[in-house]
Amino acid sequence: MTSSPTDPRRGAAFLAAGRRVVETEARALTALGKALDDSFAAAVELLLDVTGRVIVSGMGKSGHIARKIAATFASTGTPAHFVHPAEASHGDLGMMAQGDVALVLSNSGETPELADLVAYTRRFSIPLIGVAGRAESTLLRQSDVALVLPEAEEACGKGIVPTTSTTMTLALGDALAVALMEHRSFTPEHFREFHPGGKLGARLSRVGDLMHGGAAVPLVGKATPMSDALLTISQKGFGVVGVLDEDNDLVGIVTDGDLRRHMGGLLDRVAGDVMTEAPRTIGPDALAEEAVALMNDRKITCLFVVDPARSRRVAGILHIHDCLRAGIV
Repeated sequence: MTSSPTDPRRGAAFLAAGRRVVETEARALTALGKALDDSFAAAVELLLDVTGRVIVSGMGKSGHIARKIAATFASTGTPAHFVHPAEASHGDLGMMAQGDVALVLSNSGETPELADLVAYTRRFSIPLIGVAGRAESTLLRQSDVALVLPEAEEACGKGIVPTTSTTMTLALGDALAVALMEHRSFTPEHFREFHPGGKLGARLSRVGDLMHGGAAVPLVGKATPMSDALLTISQKGFGVVGVLDEDNDLVGIVTDGDLRRHMGGLLDRVAGDVMTEAPRTIGPDALAEEAVALMNDRKITCLFVVDPARSRRVAGILHIHDCLRAGIV
């Protein structure tokens, strides 16, 4: 972390406060891990069996945590959305249906805005997982599965600002999501389907998602005169041309470096005379991040993409600019 000049005594006080908060919450997370029991396993089983969606709800700070938990579930293979408890009382209860599971958060377990939502789950037999800090609370007594947060002091030191409690609730939500992921053998490929945008989605892009195919690929035969090969290089705009043999398999590539090495009498030659043999290639199912690493390592800007069933049959071409535009660096 970078720092700016401040009074040494004030700075020491700030540092002590920051460390105290982190240490307080770390102790609480350790206690949470030890407190997980059969109720946690029962909650995961309930979430695994859901045929509809997981409805996550909470009020105030718990509501912010509930939104994050719902988003984590949704992006990791468990359909979920957040329902605001106050809005639920004004029509949003219709977003819940039989087949759903409700995950409701409240540190006290007595949040009045949750009453209608909890009552709705009881009336229509919608399974309810409650998360609260008091086992005897109304929410947990009404729940099919009760997850009790261990007793821990709030990091503010006054017991009035939700800090430690919200951190534990967030961690509990992550624990549920990861347990579900592992049981379902959720893979990076699955994550890519739910999260195609952003840095994480870009890192999981496949070469086949970004490559150019069909008529856009610069290809010539070994016997093609270099005058025609140069025209193909210019027209296609990749700065290279692939060279095919009689079976239409890739056997070489003509790059800017090859052109410079054969300047003398270049136009009297054919592509097979000028090409570099056995160029580096990549498959369409490889991660685009792998392609970038390969291009950087070889100090090249393009890779021909070959059919995995026939290792030299060209399927497309990938330029490093395609990867940069997708956010892969």
